[in-house]
Amino acid sequence: MAPATDSPENNPPSLRLGWTRRVSLTWRILAVNVFAIAMLGGGLLYLDSYREQIIQERLEQEQQSIWLLAHALQSLDRGGREAMVKAVSDRYDSRIRLYNRAGGLVLDSFALAPPTYRLRDPSEEPWQRHAARLLDQGFDWLVDAQRVDRFAERRPDRMRQWPEAAEAARTGAATARMRYAPDRTPMITAAIALPRGDGVLLTSYNARDITRIVRAERFNLSMIVLATALVSILFSLFLARTIVRPLRRLASAAVRVRLGRAREVVVPRLPSRGDEIGLLARSLSDMSMALRQKIDATEAFAADVSHELKNPLASLRSALEGLGSVKDEGLRAQLFEIACSDVRRLDRLITDISEASRVDAQLTRTRFEPIDLGEMIENLLDLRRSRGLNHGRETAFARPRRGVAVVMGEGTRLERVISNLLDNAISFSPPGGLVRIEATQLRGRVLVRVIDEGPGVEPSEREAIFRRFHSARPEGEEFGQHSGLGLAIARTIVEGHHGTITVADRDDGAPGAVFEICLPAKDQQELPISPA
Repeated sequence: MAPATDSPENNPPSLRLGWTRRVSLTWRILAVNVFAIAMLGGGLLYLDSYREQIIQERLEQEQQSIWLLAHALQSLDRGGREAMVKAVSDRYDSRIRLYNRAGGLVLDSFALAPPTYRLRDPSEEPWQRHAARLLDQGFDWLVDAQRVDRFAERRPDRMRQWPEAAEAARTGAATARMRYAPDRTPMITAAIALPRGDGVLLTSYNARDITRIVRAERFNLSMIVLATALVSILFSLFLARTIVRPLRRLASAAVRVRLGRAREVVVPRLPSRGDEIGLLARSLSDMSMALRQKIDATEAFAADVSHELKNPLASLRSALEGLGSVKDEGLRAQLFEIACSDVRRLDRLITDISEASRVDAQLTRTRFEPIDLGEMIENLLDLRRSRGLNHGRETAFARPRRGVAVVMGEGTRLERVISNLLDNAISFSPPGGLVRIEATQLRGRVLVRVIDEGPGVEPSEREAIFRRFHSARPEGEEFGQHSGLGLAIARTIVEGHHGTITVADRDDGAPGAVFEICLPAKDQQELPISPA
C-alpha cells in the first residue's frame, strides 16, 4: 500500500472545513436542500398564530354582538325577548341564556327551540378525527401554546358557574372567553350585564369552522411542503449523482495512479460535461497521461544512460587492462590517450546527463523575466568569437530593433538553447561556411532561426534528432565529441517556455538546415509565467 497522500493543513483557510469535513458530499447536498424545505415547513408552526388571530377576532366580534343584543332585549317584554333570542340563536347557531339578578336562569334558547349545535363525543368519532386532534396537540406542544380550559355545561346552570358572566355582572362590561369542546374545537362564550341591571346575558357557540380552516390550511401547506421536499430530495439525489459519482470515479482512478499497480490507468475524461467536473476530469486525465509519459521517458532515459555509459567504461577498462600488460611505450602511450579520451567522454556525458535530467524540473520552479533575445544573441555571438568557438565558420546576425524579440523566460536556459543550436550548425557546416541567425516577431510569436550550410536533415530524421543520445554526427568528426543530448536539452527548454522547435530545409533551396524556435511574445503570454 502506498503511503497516504494527505498533507497536514496545507490548504488555504478559504478551503478548510470545520465539523463537516467527515460528512459525505451527498449528505451535504441533501442537508442543504432539506434545510430549506424545513424552513418552509416551519410555516406550519405559524398557523398557530393565524388561529390565535382568528379566535381573537371572534372574541371581539362576539363582544360587539352581545352588546347589541343586550340593548335590543332591554326594550322588549318577555314575549319579544323570547322571539328575538330564538331568532338570533337560529341565525348564528349559538345558545343564548339570560340570568336574573339572583343568578338564576330565566331564558334559554335551547329550551325555546331545538339546539343549534351539539357537543360531539370524541369516543364516537372515527380514527381520522383522533389523528387530527393528536396533530393539533403536537403543534400546540411545538409552539408552546397557552393552555386552554375545557368547556363543559354547568349543572346546575347558574350565573356564578360561568366566570365570564360573574365578571360581566361585576364590571358591567362585555367579556368573552375561548375554551375547548370535548372534541377540541373552540367554544366561544360572551357575557354582558343588561343596561339597567336586570340580569346578565350569556352567549356561546361552537366555532368548528376555525378548526376546519386551520386544519385545511395545515393540510394544504403540508402537501406543498411534502411535494416540495420530494422534488427537492429527488433533485438533490440527481445533483449528488452527477457530482459525487464522477468525483468518486476520478478519486478511484487517482488512487490507482498513486498505487502504480497498473501501467495504464484510464482516467475518465467525461467529454459530454462542460462544467467544472468535466474540466477536472480532463485535467486529471491529461495529468495522468503526462505523468505516465514522464515515467516512460525517465525509464527510457535511465536505460539510455546505462547504455551510453557502458561504451566508454568498457573502452576505458580495456585500455587500463592493456596498460598493465603492454610493454611497448608507443602502444602504452596510445592506450593512455584512449583512456584519457574515455574519461573526457564520461565527464561530458555525465555533465550533459545531469543537465538533461534537471532542466525540466528546474524550469517549473523558475520565475520568468523579460528577455530580449536580440540582445542576448548578439552578446552570445561576441563571446563565441572572442573565445574562438566557431572553429573557422562565420556567423551573421540580423539584429532586430530593441523590444521586438522580447519573451518571458529564463535567460541562462534560453542562451543554452541558442548555444546548442550554434554548436550543431557549426559542426555540420563546412570550413569557412556561414551560419546565419534571424530573430523577428510575427503574429504575437517571436521566431528565431538558425540557418547553416551543412548537408541538411532528412525528413525521416527531423523528429529523431531531438531524441536523447541521437548518434547522427558529421563525417570526419572524432567519435565521442558530443553526448547526443544537445538538441534534446534545447527542445526541453523551449517547451518549458511554452514554445516549439522544429527543423526544415532552407528557403532558398541551398544545402543546409533551418532550426526554428517559436516562443510567445512578452505581451502575448496566456499561460502562467511562473509556478503558483
